Amino acid sequence: MMITEIDKLKIAEELLKIKAVVIRPENPFRWSSGIISPIYCDNRKTLSYPKIRTSIRNAFVEIISHEFGKPDVIAGVATGGIAQGALVAQEMGLPFVYVRPEPKKHGMENSVEGYLHSGQSVVVVEDLISTGGSSLKAIQALKENGGLVKGLVAIFTYGFQDATENFKKENVIFHTLTDYASLLKVALEKNYINDHQFQILQDWSKNPKGWHG
Repeated sequence: MMITEIDKLKIAEELLKIKAVVIRPENPFRWSSGIISPIYCDNRKTLSYPKIRTSIRNAFVEIISHEFGKPDVIAGVATGGIAQGALVAQEMGLPFVYVRPEPKKHGMENSVEGYLHSGQSVVVVEDLISTGGSSLKAIQALKENGGLVKGLVAIFTYGFQDATENFKKENVIFHTLTDYASLLKVALEKNYINDHQFQILQDWSKNPKGWHG
């Protein structure tokens, strides 16, 4: 399955409907990275809506099967990718592991939880991609634990050039169910934002680190 423009618009609209995406240029958010943003995406909210949760799971399964075949293991990235990844693994009848943001400070000091055998192929599931830093860190942890990472899937990407370059540099293929351009298109057409806000959101995406509202 290739994700079509219509598919991207449908998923973007669902995210807006359930307020998994909040657009607030007049009172911007501060991300943990320090970036000031007029938009915030929390795809964990999709888990509370069975129909949306199921459509996302099914789309992931189809993309993984089409783009990567059947891997040995599905890996979720903490925390947003854990539940999504587990749903995908269950549907595909595959083992599941998840990657911690940092190794545990006690016990086995694991960075990867679950059983991953050296040489097993892995597809990584994320909830969203911003700069790609946390995703690539998780991929590195999987590689260090013997995993052969085939690629990554995520619900949403902001489409930052930094992320594209970072993934390309690490030679990691990724696919997303929807993206920032699709989201803005739907938001404008469905009157979630006006023309002025649309322009602000476009300006921000061109220079997110330098934007201050």
